[in-house]
Amino acid sequence: MARGGKRRRDGETGHGRDRVRDRGRGRDRETVVAQVGGGTASLVPDPDRASAWSLLLDEAPQSHVDLAEPAHLGFEYQRRLGHVVDLLAPPGRPVQVLHLGGGALTLARYVAATRPRSTQQVIEVDEALTRLVREHLPLERGWRIRMRGGDAREGLGRLPEEWADLVIADVFSGARTPAHLTSVEFLREVRRVLRPGGWYAANIADGAQLRHLRAQIATAGAVFAERCVLADPAVLRGRRFGNSVLLAAEGELPIAELTRRTAGDSHPGRVAAGRELGAFTAGAAPVTDATATASPVPPRGTFG
Repeated sequence: MARGGKRRRDGETGHGRDRVRDRGRGRDRETVVAQVGGGTASLVPDPDRASAWSLLLDEAPQSHVDLAEPAHLGFEYQRRLGHVVDLLAPPGRPVQVLHLGGGALTLARYVAATRPRSTQQVIEVDEALTRLVREHLPLERGWRIRMRGGDAREGLGRLPEEWADLVIADVFSGARTPAHLTSVEFLREVRRVLRPGGWYAANIADGAQLRHLRAQIATAGAVFAERCVLADPAVLRGRRFGNSVLLAAEGELPIAELTRRTAGDSHPGRVAAGRELGAFTAGAAPVTDATATASPVPPRGTFG
């Protein structure tokens, strides 16, 4: 999930899946609107990129995809996850990636485009959303991306030990991460599935006092030896609700290079690690299955 504006609707026709005409910049593409498990899904053409689309769920921006340039990452948090992929393995080297949460499959497309022959699994509970995305934003032939329907934690539990080089968690239901995907017990399952040297990355949405983010950092610290957070400085200061990327691993993380790349984004971000991250998290307790709650509800007006 990412911050963004409301979609514009100029008119609707049809039944079930409505189509809304978009004539911006001489293009004639149609917004696709459909009811899926998570609410109303909209695939909205990007007026600035001829082959790009945004996925919205109940007006909340979820993903951005450029079919002609799958290595293009349009949202800030997606670019930061792209940095994680790029530093995990050099371009061209195949990796095995587990995606918890599918959306428009933006990161799976990125991995497939930049690291051919990679093997990926995507677990998405909303199978109607998956069908919509695959119909209107099709994957390229030859990409080794396997889709699985069902709950992310249940699907994680069915994977063998040391299967993945990278696990990416980007799961939102009603703009909130479900409670059972925020606990120590959940992260122990993630660690079981990771290969030696593997990384865990999570998209976390929070604001104001940042209690949820701090608790997630503490939870990762109870399972993994190393952690860092990539985010907009305003989000880390609690000045606005937004997305942060939590990265965790058993081994050393490339903090200096992550910092350089994040600072060089079109919307520069920061990386908090080490003592700074410890001070930021001070007082936060790890979350267990018994104490877990869903991530906070986005404030009114977050999405325009």
